[in-house]
Amino acid sequence: MRQILRILSEGAAQAWQQLMANKLRSFLSLLGVTIGIFCIIGVKSAVNSLEDNIRGSLAKLGNDVIYLDKFSWGEDPGRNFWKWMRRPNQSFQEYEALKDRLKMASQIGFWQFLGTKTLKWQSSSVENAAFLSMTEDCSEIFRLEFQEGGRFFSPAEYTNGSDVCIIGAKIAEGLFPEGIVPLDKSVSVGGRKLRVVGVTVPSGKDLLKIMNFDNAVLISHTLARRGFSVRDNNPWVGKTTIGIRAKPGADVDELKDEITGVMRAERRLKPREENSFALNTLTILSNVFDQLFSVINMAGIAIGIFALIVGMFSVANIMFVSVRERTNIIGIKMALGAKRWFILLEILFEAVVLCIVGGAFGLLFIWLATTIISKAIDFDIHLSMTNTLVGVGTSIVVGVLSGLIPAIQASGMDPVEAIRK
Repeated sequence: MRQILRILSEGAAQAWQQLMANKLRSFLSLLGVTIGIFCIIGVKSAVNSLEDNIRGSLAKLGNDVIYLDKFSWGEDPGRNFWKWMRRPNQSFQEYEALKDRLKMASQIGFWQFLGTKTLKWQSSSVENAAFLSMTEDCSEIFRLEFQEGGRFFSPAEYTNGSDVCIIGAKIAEGLFPEGIVPLDKSVSVGGRKLRVVGVTVPSGKDLLKIMNFDNAVLISHTLARRGFSVRDNNPWVGKTTIGIRAKPGADVDELKDEITGVMRAERRLKPREENSFALNTLTILSNVFDQLFSVINMAGIAIGIFALIVGMFSVANIMFVSVRERTNIIGIKMALGAKRWFILLEILFEAVVLCIVGGAFGLLFIWLATTIISKAIDFDIHLSMTNTLVGVGTSIVVGVLSGLIPAIQASGMDPVEAIRK
């Protein structure tokens, strides 16, 4: 054990001497390792932070919800676009049939995009506010959160189709000056007054704006059916979607089969006819992002590997020079009884220390870059402990590979010949 500690201390000391002896040469040699670690760990940190953000957004809606739609999320939207556009929208009657006949569903929600319109309060106005109508269960389907004092439509308000609405956080900011509480204020759209009963919590830093209601106005579907209309020229006006949440413990695939049976019966599809609807889950999006993240990671690793190869040869060059300069010293050590494995480990450890120094600079630059970028774009990009350990481990591997041949060469010297040089 004492010999191992001695090897490590001498290897570290010699590595430091090599760095200080020729600073420019050392800097240029370690630059490849620094750039390589920066590329690999920098890309991994950025992708991991992006992935955490997106998966957090998906987790808010849960993997137990099935979205009944015209379009399939897992296919190329341009490939079958016109076929999907010819499909009928999900109707309110189909929603009612699903609600009556599904045994494995805990909540079923129906929502419809009504178009965009200008929303006004006193002298303030917000243009292009998106209006959506919703049924009662949509609050649970979307797991809506409200700012202090806000709420979803009451059963009486929904049943009667009362003139009430829920507005998004950005709509509230645009309409009401700071210090004015939007709740119970009457906003107008097209001459119609709607009382605000809730303001949604802002989506924050979520990059994946799935079901983002920051710029939306939500009304009850019963109010929409009473003739409330804000139609415009948007081609998506009138588009409907049905969301079905599975009961706790229910199998999502079995629920899909149950939904398929009800929908095919409602649309009177023949046995050989393909479904005129799509059943989507958030796992489809997760799989798409998995593929995207893997490609980005591979690109970063490929770039980093090329930089590390350059760094490896540079460090190997330092080690060859170091061995040549210390040939007589190595011969003396061996003549005094130093084992060949002692010389081998000493040279290897010296190369490892050099690469760890280069990797440490790479990690330092990543930490500085992530800190600056996070503050500049208000998005959390972090250097995790796992990625830090990967960076250190990669540096050690590069050090072993770059120092292996010089170490073998040094340990294989003839002591007498080495002393003479």
